[in-house]
Amino acid sequence: MEKTAVKAGEHAPAGAAGIETGPLTEAIELLFFAYRDFISDPDELLAKYDFGRAHHRVVHFVGRNPGITVAELLNILRITKQSLARVLKQLIERGFIEQQTGKQDRRQRLLYLTPLGLDLEERLAAPQRARVAAALDQAGPDAEAAWRKVLLALVNEEDRTEVERLITKTPGPRD
Repeated sequence: MEKTAVKAGEHAPAGAAGIETGPLTEAIELLFFAYRDFISDPDELLAKYDFGRAHHRVVHFVGRNPGITVAELLNILRITKQSLARVLKQLIERGFIEQQTGKQDRRQRLLYLTPLGLDLEERLAAPQRARVAAALDQAGPDAEAAWRKVLLALVNEEDRTEVERLITKTPGPRD
């Protein structure tokens, strides 16, 4: 089938099954395949603990934001309190996360990775860092800026400022 150049906002001709084809569809499919492979190494490790991707996200964001409140974590993850409570309970009971009471507001629960949690976070992140570094290196000198621009543009417009604030804070000792 011949490919047709399609600009953003335009649609390509439908394929045999009535599904649109073309560069935008290919870009979407690449995103699916890239995510599948990007998450494959962490998924393998998480399965050994009987954990899932929600556990990974919690470990990641608690590691990047030591002392984060449960409310702040809920805002980042956009999952239900019940879902977070189940995941947090498992991570706390198994010694990956510890919870401390807020000093100013005793109702707050502040979350921190334990040494076991820090080790898990590093083992989950290492293959992803290596994969992204290799991809950016292979794509060339302007790839990092383009990657960031595209991914940020995929974030809902009303959330971009907050997402940029979250991702650009002072890196931890292993970043």
